Amino acid sequence: MYIESNDPEGAKVYDMIIRQILQDLVLPPSIDDMRAYVNPDEVCFIIAIKMRKTSKHITLKEVAKVNYEAEDDTTVVLIDDENYLPNILKTLWNTNGRENVHQPSRYVIHMKGEHEVSDLVVDDPHENLKRRIYDAIFRIVPEGFKIMKDISRDDIVSVIATDELIKDEWVEKAEGYIVELNTPKTWD
Repeated sequence: MYIESNDPEGAKVYDMIIRQILQDLVLPPSIDDMRAYVNPDEVCFIIAIKMRKTSKHITLKEVAKVNYEAEDDTTVVLIDDENYLPNILKTLWNTNGRENVHQPSRYVIHMKGEHEVSDLVVDDPHENLKRRIYDAIFRIVPEGFKIMKDISRDDIVSVIATDELIKDEWVEKAEGYIVELNTPKTWD
C-alpha cells in the first residue's frame, strides 16, 4: 500500500483512514496491493486497488437440477444447495420476470414453458468483490468530491475523484498506477 501526497501528514492520516475502512469491510485478505494519490492543492484524489484472484463463478447447473416437463409445459428447478437459493431466485426473476417464477416449496421452482437456464450465473465472486471494493472507495473518497471517473480494468478498481474538471495528467497518473499494480514484483 502506497499513498502519494504533497502533504506528508495528510498522507499519514489518509493511510489510517483507508486502512480502517478496508478493515471495517473485511477487505485486506482480498486485496493484493493499492496506490493512492491525495493532493489538497489540486483538489484531486486517485485510488487504484488490485484485487486478489477469486474463485470462478457458479452456474445454476452446479447447484440445482433443471428439467423440462413437457406434459405440464413447465421448467422445474430442484435446488441441491440451499445456500444459493436467494441468488437463484434473483437471477431467475431478472431473466424471466418475477411473475413467471413460482416457488411451490422450499427446494422447488417452477416456470411455465421451456427455459434454458442451466448456464445462468448465480454467483460471481469476482463481481461481488469488485462491488465491495467500490463500496470502500466511495467511503474513502473525500467528502465533496462529486466528479468521478472510473478507469477500472480486469482485477484493478481505479477511480479519480475531484470537485473540478478531471485533468489529463490525473488520468495519466491513475493509468500509471494500473500499470504499476499489473507489473509483477521482482525480488533482487
